Amino acid sequence: MINKLLKKWVLLTLICLLATGIKVNARQQPFRVLVVASRASDHSKMIAAAKPFFEELGRKNGFDIDFTDDSSKINDANLANYQVFVMLQLAPFDMSYSQQAALQKFAEQGNGWVGIHAAGLTGKEFLAKNTIYWQWFEGFMGGVLYSPHPAFQKATVIVEDHKHPATMHLPATFEISDEWYEWDKSPRSNANVHVLAAVDESTYKQNKPMGDHPVIWTNESFRRMIYISIGHSPEDFADKNYTTLLLDAIVWAASK
Repeated sequence: MINKLLKKWVLLTLICLLATGIKVNARQQPFRVLVVASRASDHSKMIAAAKPFFEELGRKNGFDIDFTDDSSKINDANLANYQVFVMLQLAPFDMSYSQQAALQKFAEQGNGWVGIHAAGLTGKEFLAKNTIYWQWFEGFMGGVLYSPHPAFQKATVIVEDHKHPATMHLPATFEISDEWYEWDKSPRSNANVHVLAAVDESTYKQNKPMGDHPVIWTNESFRRMIYISIGHSPEDFADKNYTTLLLDAIVWAASK
């Protein structure tokens, strides 16, 4: 009888919380996140702001975050301690061959990957002479090649999927400033890519209009992969929509 009353009380409490608009999270088991940031000067201000943000994000939401700019931490033994890898501005060509292999193995084993902004710099234009191109990563990104971006400017993002856990708490549209990375084609052309949000090209000036311009997508060939091209400015960490997106993306990437 006591157990039945207790279950009923818990149920009624949850109903009341939902009715008052308080967000109730069915929090999964604690998990660990490794954030590896770039040392490139182009994004140094954003990365400096990112460290306290991510550490606080973990503390407030019940998961552990280790933040580093030491790419040597990308190895099989160390990655085995984590469920999610956040590639923060770290370009694929800034990783050694062994680090690339370790990350590839991590993703192919079904672990979570969240790529932010410069993490998506595919293509050979940045490669040093005689460097072997990481072709796997291009496919991981949906088969797109990076193209020079336009000036940093404000634009409107259109959220296409409100059922996906990473974007379900975002409004239908929101404004944010970025460099709005361009690609040789839309990743949507890849049957395995699932687009979550796109930028409205009528709201800013492009280098070369794409027409269909996704900015957040997953590659469903991998269990928990999400790329977020937005993320150039340190001011993003004061933007409620952006911080909600990062939290939900990480939690989804860690989910079982």
